[in-house]
Amino acid sequence: MSEPAHRYDARLANEIEPRWQERWEAEQTFRAPNPVGELAEPGHPRAGAPKKFVMDMFPYPSGAGLHVGHPLGFVATDAYSRFLRMDGFNVLHPMGFDAFGLPTEQYAIATGRQPAEITAENVERYRDQLKRLGMGYDKRREFATTDPEFFKWTQWIFLQVFNSYYDSEVDAARPIEELIAKFESGERTTGDGRAWAELSPIERRRAVDDHRLAYVTEAPVNWCPGLGTVLSNEEVTSEGRSERGNFPVYTRTLKQWMMRITAYADRLLSDLDGLDWTESLKSMQRNWIGKSTGAYADFATYAGDVRVFTTRPDTLFGATYMVLAPEHALVDPLTAESWPAGVPESWTGGHASPAAAVAAYRAEAAAKTDVERQADAKVKTGVFTGGYATNPVNGENVPVFIADYVLAGYGTGAIMAVPAHDERDFAFATAFDIPIRQVVAGAEKWDGEAAYTDNINGVVVNSGFLDGLKVPEAKQRIAAWLVEHGRGEAATTFRLRDWLFSRQRYWGEPFPIVYDETGLPVALPADHLPVELPQMDDFSPKTYEAEDADTAPEPPLGRAKEWVEVELDLGDGPKMYTRELNTMPNWAGSSWYELRYTDPTSTAALADPANEAYWMGPQGEGDVGGVDLYIGGVEHAVLHLLYARFWQKVLFDLGHVSSREPFRRLFNQGYISAYAYTDSRGVYVPAEEVTEEDGVFYYEGEKVDREYGKIGKSLKNVVTPDGVCDEYGADTFRVYEMSMGPLADSKPWDTRAIVGSQRFLQRLWRNVIDEETGEVTISEDAPGQATLRELHQAIAGVREDYEHLRMNTAIAKLITLNNHLTGLDSVPREAAEAAVRMVAPVAPHIAEELWERMGHTESVAYADFPRADERYLVADTVTYPVQVNGKLRGRIEVAADAAQDVVREAALAEENVAVNLEGKDVKKVIVVPGKMVSIVAK
Repeated sequence: MSEPAHRYDARLANEIEPRWQERWEAEQTFRAPNPVGELAEPGHPRAGAPKKFVMDMFPYPSGAGLHVGHPLGFVATDAYSRFLRMDGFNVLHPMGFDAFGLPTEQYAIATGRQPAEITAENVERYRDQLKRLGMGYDKRREFATTDPEFFKWTQWIFLQVFNSYYDSEVDAARPIEELIAKFESGERTTGDGRAWAELSPIERRRAVDDHRLAYVTEAPVNWCPGLGTVLSNEEVTSEGRSERGNFPVYTRTLKQWMMRITAYADRLLSDLDGLDWTESLKSMQRNWIGKSTGAYADFATYAGDVRVFTTRPDTLFGATYMVLAPEHALVDPLTAESWPAGVPESWTGGHASPAAAVAAYRAEAAAKTDVERQADAKVKTGVFTGGYATNPVNGENVPVFIADYVLAGYGTGAIMAVPAHDERDFAFATAFDIPIRQVVAGAEKWDGEAAYTDNINGVVVNSGFLDGLKVPEAKQRIAAWLVEHGRGEAATTFRLRDWLFSRQRYWGEPFPIVYDETGLPVALPADHLPVELPQMDDFSPKTYEAEDADTAPEPPLGRAKEWVEVELDLGDGPKMYTRELNTMPNWAGSSWYELRYTDPTSTAALADPANEAYWMGPQGEGDVGGVDLYIGGVEHAVLHLLYARFWQKVLFDLGHVSSREPFRRLFNQGYISAYAYTDSRGVYVPAEEVTEEDGVFYYEGEKVDREYGKIGKSLKNVVTPDGVCDEYGADTFRVYEMSMGPLADSKPWDTRAIVGSQRFLQRLWRNVIDEETGEVTISEDAPGQATLRELHQAIAGVREDYEHLRMNTAIAKLITLNNHLTGLDSVPREAAEAAVRMVAPVAPHIAEELWERMGHTESVAYADFPRADERYLVADTVTYPVQVNGKLRGRIEVAADAAQDVVREAALAEENVAVNLEGKDVKKVIVVPGKMVSIVAK
């Protein structure tokens, strides 16, 4: 028996969907009008309407394309945007591509192709896949970060950062010219105290460069000889190896570009309070920023003072040794020529001299990443430098060690160790037989078997003038003492480090920086932008033996000699300059792309101020501004968001944008996992080739084990949306993804369950269209009371669910309504049209088709989303649970407006309640209106 000619199935879905996608594109259905400029449209149906800016964390376009886990957030934002548009908002919902980066460069090297060519292919693949899923993007605003018209403004923003300094007096970034003016007037002194006029031109430039928000410095970095490049922390595994290639990574000190994000630490922290983010997400940022209050203390040595920061200055009398990072500048001058008399062998590392011990230990430390060095290793390592420091509060000489758990880039690169009250210091002191002195006592006596850390509310002991004080008082007293005696000061520090902004790669944004004959950086004028990459046949980085830690990067751009050495006239006549050979990290483009969406055709600015203020400006007093909804994975909860917030604040300080924050509301969607299968060797096999027989799984005749895992090539369990769309249609795919569970939760993919979503859409189709004839079957009769009640309860619930991104429960309510309509002899137009409009956000193609077939000429995208009639939301009856002496004994159903006497009589008459009251005297009947009845009887 053949299928009906007009049944909604994959064949019909794949006929309808491309047709509507082409029409949306031709009519630019989802364009969002700007207030001014090329994208302004006074006659647009939403011109002048309240705005909503909804966006996703844009994807990195890989050759593999999208798998079914990628569109989860994309479909959600699309459904939400469609709902808002139907509800009367002017909705900006754009999409772009984060296209610079190491994966494409490495693939290009492996295949002998150009990264730009590969990127264009990958972007086109993603664009086609997103189009097939029915995404309602404003295509006029689309870009890739590799487009010169886009990265021109990335470079321009870098110049704003470079040409600024942080003025602590106004707590904001200011143009570098203002700092120079302060130097010239004498309002501000230079670092060495000399007058500005006494400095040479080069000294003046260096003095200014030391204050820039983007600066060059020697910094400890993750150097990977096997890849020939420096890696960011996120590109290094916890085992100290490169995420790509699994090569060993070493710590090296190299000249790098840095961004002074630490200047904004307090503002990045305090402005979290104004954001509509989850508390867990805010906590992640707070922990990363890591604000600590305490004091600096200076320990004197013959090589100069060693400054430490401590959150517990009250424990200074308990400091019995010091530890410096192996890279600390004072390690070499502090290292003695020979071992002092009586030094334990454990302190020497078995070496004949301090110099030999320090050199050997430094080599070991260099082979570890910061992540490894901070891990809580059971065995503490370190060596004595042979030098001593003087404890400022008691004059005791304490030995100075180096150990890898202290990092040069964190704090001052030195710590005072109080082993009695710090677990890590206790373990080190125990291993090296260093004295342990208790200086804080609590209610319980300390047994000395482990560090006594539960002491914040204790009393200070063994601490001279601090004895008897409680810890908070002692902290204040010792901070004042350090200042009074010139040995320190009260201070606040942050865990946050400055942003390492250099990569020794080809496929990234070139810096708009050149170097003159002095070797100092010179900013290119804005009219020299964009600086584009040179065309190169060989752009592979110079790699080394993976274990060769003493090598240094040679950026690929260094081989483009004609590009590197360039003659420019930058205002003082033609001169030869050398370009910066590093490129920016792939974080650069994603740190500001939301701004470009607001005005992507602007050539005079990154965005016209009127357009930026309309889409992102504050919506009232106290509002921080930003995108109205930003959805993406929690893996970007710290770095990407911190970097974007930092750039936004710099631009805000300089008057280029109106909002202090880039993303007002942030939502992290969950992940989709899928079954993966391993053979007897534990090797993953292709999931799509696995068969099932009686609950047992086989691959090529061999039994395999099944597990859940994150979808990816490594687990060989990739499911593409293309295949699902072929078999079921894009609308079914969208409905299934949105109905799998709460958007924030991770959930398993099960292709077999998709059929339920398809059946829902098929029933919706049959409620409007005759499958045999294709004719519209809805009636013009008014809905009955029962249908009106079902309809308006669905409208109220679905509206609220869409508003709160509860797509799964919205779909459940739509299924319930649709099932009610299916049971009617004929479906009233009023109910059918409302159902179609409510379905449109999650299943837009079938909604458009049904809307048109019901006689409408305009797109359902701009049809008014239904509003519930309050009359049909009031229940006719109310169910009361009835308790007897606190135990549930029955339920009664009475009219919603029944008087309390009626409710009371009905409760007493309920059959099971009456049985439980036999032989008892009813003392009290309490009616809680609309809630419950409680009977007290003896």
